Amino acid sequence: MSETLFLTPDLSKAARYAELHPQLNALTAAEADCTANLANTAAALRQAFGFFWVGFYIVKNEELVLGPFQGPIACTRIRKGRGVCGTSWAQARTILVPDVEAFPGHIACSSDSKSEIVVPILKNGQVVAVLDVDSDQLADFDEADQDGLEQLMQLASAWF
Repeated sequence: MSETLFLTPDLSKAARYAELHPQLNALTAAEADCTANLANTAAALRQAFGFFWVGFYIVKNEELVLGPFQGPIACTRIRKGRGVCGTSWAQARTILVPDVEAFPGHIACSSDSKSEIVVPILKNGQVVAVLDVDSDQLADFDEADQDGLEQLMQLASAWF
């Protein structure tokens, strides 16, 4: 596949995820390097949806360490159970936060972040990384985002 996304204008979020999924699958299927695939996935998600920040934190030595991302600089390390990312890791589930200021223990890497969704990547039942997506708008994420991102992260589990 060429390194070009083909995105139909004016699709619903669910339809945009459905359109993106096979393209990301084709882009990453022949690439064995996890970092390359995570980087292209972050770029594709930002291009397709215009997210404020999108990136990955990878589990290393009992903490989340910043991986490939698109957007402003970010927190480098997050402990298990801290913030939205650490909570998603600890609970091994997606966390959707309409207002980050209302989330207990939120880690503010950027004061411009208003809402967030974090999706764990599971390998053999263990969280190996999380996808973190931030918006500069309140309540910007919904069930369509959760469903679409969870499907994409099922793809990502094969890269680890």
